[in-house]
Amino acid sequence: MNDADVSKQIQQMVRFIRQEAEEKANEISVSAEEEFNIEKLQLVEAEKKKIRQEYERKAKQVEVRKKIEYSMQLNSSRIKVLQAQDDLVNSMKDSASKELLRVSADIKAYKMLLKGLIVQSLLRLKESSVLLRCREADVSLVDSVLEEAKQEYAEKAKVHPPKVAVDKQTYLPPPPSTAESHGPSCAGGVVMASQDGKIVCENTLDARLDVVFRKKLPEIRKLLFGNLNA
Repeated sequence: MNDADVSKQIQQMVRFIRQEAEEKANEISVSAEEEFNIEKLQLVEAEKKKIRQEYERKAKQVEVRKKIEYSMQLNSSRIKVLQAQDDLVNSMKDSASKELLRVSADIKAYKMLLKGLIVQSLLRLKESSVLLRCREADVSLVDSVLEEAKQEYAEKAKVHPPKVAVDKQTYLPPPPSTAESHGPSCAGGVVMASQDGKIVCENTLDARLDVVFRKKLPEIRKLLFGNLNA
């Protein structure tokens, strides 16, 4: 083989090696490009997923916050309604309390009422000796009906008339001096107790109003507000 053939053969080998290298380089480049695109796509999808999850988390937070705010507003509205209802009911009771003050103005009717309250208290206590307390302004009226009340009780209970001592040192509070008075007051009636003080019957007009009002409160609310609270 002469030098020309050797040179030619060497050139062919160089071209072959170069071609192989170029093809390998192209394969590596294509493979790297594909891996890069795949990795880039994975990164993009991962970021999209993170963004979606973050959006969903914040959307849930907003929804929860809206529900909490709605619940708070609803509760606040209910409290305001209940407060308005209570104010109306209390104003009715205040009006009734003011009306009670007129009861003692009719002396004849009030005198009979006092006797009835004393008899009722005696029937509840069923004691042979009791203490009676009234307003200072009512002492003379109480004294005037006491004997008759004791006899009526004795007939109803079929016992001897009890001993009733009227407390003339400690009196029930007087009626309010003005409509704006806020101190202790009493519209009338009596408080009676056993001698040892263990049994007490509070039969004032104010106490009777409280009892009736508590008993009738559901009915009053139903008449005023219907099924509003249902």
